[in-house]
Amino acid sequence: TGPMISECLGNLLRITLSAEYFEDKYLSFSVIDQSGIAWELDEAMASQCGYTVTYSNWRNIEFRASALSCHSRLEKDVFTVTIQLKASHTPDMKNTATHLKSASCRYGPWSPRELVCESNYMEVSVRREVPQTVKDFIQDEPEDWTLAFPEAKAGEASVWQIVFHQPEEKKALLVSDAWSAGYGLNTTDTRVLLRIPYTAVQIQLVEVDLFLQAQGITFSAVRSSTFYKQRWMILMVDTAVACPVDGVGYTNKTIIWTVPKYIQPLSAGATGFKDVLVEAGVDLHKLSAKEMASRKYVLSNDLNAITMKIPIGAEGGYYKTSVSSGQHGTKYTINLFLEHQWEDNKWGLTKHTIIKEIETPFEQVELAITNNSNLSARLMNVTVGRFLPDVELVNLTIDGATVAVPEAVQHGYLTHEIRYANGSKAYVIKVPFDAPSIKKEYMRADMRAHTLNVTLAFITHPTSETFTVPVITVSAVKDAVLPSARGFCDGRNLRLVITRGNVDQNWLPFISDWHLTPEAAQKYNYSLRDNGTHLAISVPFLSSHVNYEDFHTSGIKASLHLTLKDGITLANRRDFSISCRFSPSELIQCLPNGTVVITTVKLVGIADLDTSLLVLRDRQCKPSLVTEKTATFKFNVNTCGTSRKFNSTTMIYENDVLYFRPGNDTPVYQLKFVCSYAIKQTVDVRYESKKNPPPSIKPGFGSLALSLKLFKEKSYSDPYQESEYPVVKYLRESLYFEVELLQPEDARLELNLDDCWATNSRSQDSLPQWPILINGCENSEDSYRTVFHEVNYSIRVKFPQHLKRFEVRMFTFVQGTTLLQE
Repeated sequence: TGPMISECLGNLLRITLSAEYFEDKYLSFSVIDQSGIAWELDEAMASQCGYTVTYSNWRNIEFRASALSCHSRLEKDVFTVTIQLKASHTPDMKNTATHLKSASCRYGPWSPRELVCESNYMEVSVRREVPQTVKDFIQDEPEDWTLAFPEAKAGEASVWQIVFHQPEEKKALLVSDAWSAGYGLNTTDTRVLLRIPYTAVQIQLVEVDLFLQAQGITFSAVRSSTFYKQRWMILMVDTAVACPVDGVGYTNKTIIWTVPKYIQPLSAGATGFKDVLVEAGVDLHKLSAKEMASRKYVLSNDLNAITMKIPIGAEGGYYKTSVSSGQHGTKYTINLFLEHQWEDNKWGLTKHTIIKEIETPFEQVELAITNNSNLSARLMNVTVGRFLPDVELVNLTIDGATVAVPEAVQHGYLTHEIRYANGSKAYVIKVPFDAPSIKKEYMRADMRAHTLNVTLAFITHPTSETFTVPVITVSAVKDAVLPSARGFCDGRNLRLVITRGNVDQNWLPFISDWHLTPEAAQKYNYSLRDNGTHLAISVPFLSSHVNYEDFHTSGIKASLHLTLKDGITLANRRDFSISCRFSPSELIQCLPNGTVVITTVKLVGIADLDTSLLVLRDRQCKPSLVTEKTATFKFNVNTCGTSRKFNSTTMIYENDVLYFRPGNDTPVYQLKFVCSYAIKQTVDVRYESKKNPPPSIKPGFGSLALSLKLFKEKSYSDPYQESEYPVVKYLRESLYFEVELLQPEDARLELNLDDCWATNSRSQDSLPQWPILINGCENSEDSYRTVFHEVNYSIRVKFPQHLKRFEVRMFTFVQGTTLLQE
């Protein structure tokens, strides 16, 4: 145990770094040579010098060194490798912790030729022989001997030149050039070594045929001869090497790895092949036939090929998380190795070791999302997973904002891991029902749907792939509080006060199908106040949205119906109503001068009643003010068919408001009203005489706010809106104008019009012009003179003296017989 564990595995040394010690740290590897100098490793040096750094079983880091690596110390059959590891929490490698690890392994006896296929390089080492001297050989550049890597010229012998045999030519490189090109060259007392990265230029892809198979196996191969100096002789050895590129297939959840036995680049000029040994294993550990059988591995050694069959998911491999097109999935990974020994008449014994990391294709994995919400604790509790150990939750996206896991608690989100016995894990997300990001939606009765909508972002180690998992869960909870209402009436208004619940934040108030907004309420002189907890509505007794149900001497029954509708679907959610009886005196005024002002209302039972067609007994007496539900008459008691009665003390005037359907002389609506006046009445008036100066009017200056509106009809109830301009009218059609003093609201003021004129453009000073009013009077030269209309007090008109209404017939400007148009 400890942070670094070493193993001797044949001609390889493996040092495993525990994830427990080095997880989430930045690492730097160096190799210490025999002089104590540290050589920092990068990918190029690793493949050139016989080192491999890889990950195994999720987060453990594995360092492997060849027995003939550049910096290993060889003593007889023992090789020693020393590494230095620096670990830091920051990428700038400050405040590093340094670890040293030295390990020695015994390996022997060496075969005449040994080939190693590592994941990042190919290596061939051959026994040094002393063949015939090359005659008449002259070394032209003796200085090249001194340019070799120090380990390459240590001892009596050193490599001088390497020749690559390619189909089109032979290319010779001196040691210094070969080393600069990334090749590793070395000699020992007994061996000559060539190491070739898979990225080397001289690599050829060679297809090796398999008997009775349509497609062969592709190998990375290099044919080369290495020349080395030994005393006064130049010696040459064959340093060909070949490693399989493919040969892996997948059938019925099984990995099938096939390696040809006879590889042409390795057997050139050799005959008499004979199998000596075939062994295989996992993670560089050889497995016996019994162990393979227990894992359901199958190793077959046929005439032409060696085949391994591994069930996907079998012991020895492991699953790791993978991401494809943003989708979560897994791949099964297993690190196989094969050792094949054979004899031939050229080399004697050859040992070929192949390390093959196999990764199955991506397979998407659906993630379970389990809702374990605790209704009594009012807590959303969701479990997401299972995940493999190489997955980490890094952030959450809540209401469009992405926050890291530690910061999510500020939004009410608690997260933690659940680890299972097999190493897998799941993530638990807990959020209170009342968290702002939990969407609440009314369902029915007392039920609300609480929806958690959060996106989880994950990262995989060590590949740093990312993927997201949207989590949407709904919990139905009996916690709906519906709005309630209290209704009452005062002398002139119907009032509703709605106490809001917890489901109606987006519900909208409607009267009939009319959306009651603050702007609409202001237009009709309604009162609408909303403080977040209560919605208060006040509607005048005489208004177009009040229903009048019956009419008796005891009073008028008026009702207001309000509906709360869903703000999105406009479905009816809640209905409220208030009904009250109002005194009939609210509808009639019997003025001392004999003027009667009476307002009649349209009852809900007479749906087709047109208030503009209401009349008094004298059908010529029609309403002076009409709305959809009311009609107001103003007349003198001596007119409109009013009858009069006397008794000893009172004079009584009676009349009826009638409604006749067209073509029928029998009224379908009749409202009798009475005005009573005392015959004898004494009023005491106290007064005091003073010598007051006569009233006078003095000119003054001030700011007045005026408005000029054009109305659609004589009732002056419906003005043209801004969107309806310009207004199109026919000649001699009536135009109804109203001028109103808006500010100041002083009852002592009276508005009088002086001059009014029409122009042919928007400019008031443009020509031609035509006067409509001159000194407050109609234009006597006009064919159709301006008509003034009386303004009476109404719901909309508080100060009749502040308004002037007049009617003008439509005309156009002409010059001669030609119309003037702008």
